[in-house]
Amino acid sequence: MTTNTWTIGQLARRFTLARGTLLYYDRIGLLTPSGRTNGNYRLYNATDLERLSKIRHYRAAGLSLEAIQQLLRQEGEGLRGVLAQRLFAINQEIQHFHEQQALILKLLQADPLTLDAPVVTKALWVEMLRAAGLDEAGMQRWHREFEQQAPEAHQAFLVSLGIDAGEIAAIRGWSRERGQGEAA
Repeated sequence: MTTNTWTIGQLARRFTLARGTLLYYDRIGLLTPSGRTNGNYRLYNATDLERLSKIRHYRAAGLSLEAIQQLLRQEGEGLRGVLAQRLFAINQEIQHFHEQQALILKLLQADPLTLDAPVVTKALWVEMLRAAGLDEAGMQRWHREFEQQAPEAHQAFLVSLGIDAGEIAAIRGWSRERGQGEAA
């Protein structure tokens, strides 16, 4: 082992992976070590580390090992397409979760005695904001800031309160309009 190579244990610690994960990556040809010691231990070089770093990033983005293997074979040619497909799939999942969330909220509102889960509704949220000292202008500033800082989270939050799509669109619309051109 030289200063420019790492054993499987060192690589596993460096990337906080199980040794078995690296053995599996080797078995499927995703990350094959560049060399071996005289005792037949796997040795990884800087190129292998870079490849593993890419694998970890792609896994964090939710790509399958098969998709990652295909991407790494193509050396970047198909990256945009694969990532666009993954983004589309994530957006579909989010939409599905929003639909499930809306249904659950309707079910909770229809028969709140059947479930023990606490539900925060629009009315309760407004009541809490007023109790915290926010007037109408303060609540509008709160929405504006939320929309500016995290528009998708703002959307999800409004949906979680059981607000219908039309009212959500209106809230987000005036939040964006009033946020433009104003000093912070």
